[in-house]
Amino acid sequence: MTHDEALAIVREHINNENLVKHMLGVEAAMRAYARHFGEDEDKWGAAGLLHDADYEETPDMENHSLRSAEIAAEAGLAEDVVYAIRAHNDAHDLPREDRLSKTLFAVDELVGLIVAVALVRPSKKIADVKVKSVTKKMKDKSFAAAIDRDELVRGADELGVDFREHVGVVLDAMKGISDDLGL
Repeated sequence: MTHDEALAIVREHINNENLVKHMLGVEAAMRAYARHFGEDEDKWGAAGLLHDADYEETPDMENHSLRSAEIAAEAGLAEDVVYAIRAHNDAHDLPREDRLSKTLFAVDELVGLIVAVALVRPSKKIADVKVKSVTKKMKDKSFAAAIDRDELVRGADELGVDFREHVGVVLDAMKGISDDLGL
């Protein structure tokens, strides 16, 4: 599935532009990791772009991601993509045993933290965000308090990457689409 095809599906289900931007950020991070691991960029990008396609319909965490997984299946995406979308939500208590699932979980909340860090910069530009800025803000529990810091660390651990390196991969991916993110 191409970026444009996945984005068209997102646009059918999501009206909130900030949520679309989040999903674009996750897609960019997934594509970067697909390159890193030698995986299919379109497949991994589609998982990232569609992972929250149900969020406006089912924002409660008990049901979130189940409909997104159905949307991905209906679009003909592979079962591992469908599973990764379900497994990115801890509420479903699904083991993440493959790289695709681990990566989607690892990048999702980190994208949100990086956006928050960019928005408090005087320029509000992601180009001005450094790995050190993200790790420093992560230690401030009152900053972007809704983001679970333990989940961020656990995601990098599950993926088997150093946390600072992980932040660098996701940050660089997001910098590559800064115009799409409005940052």
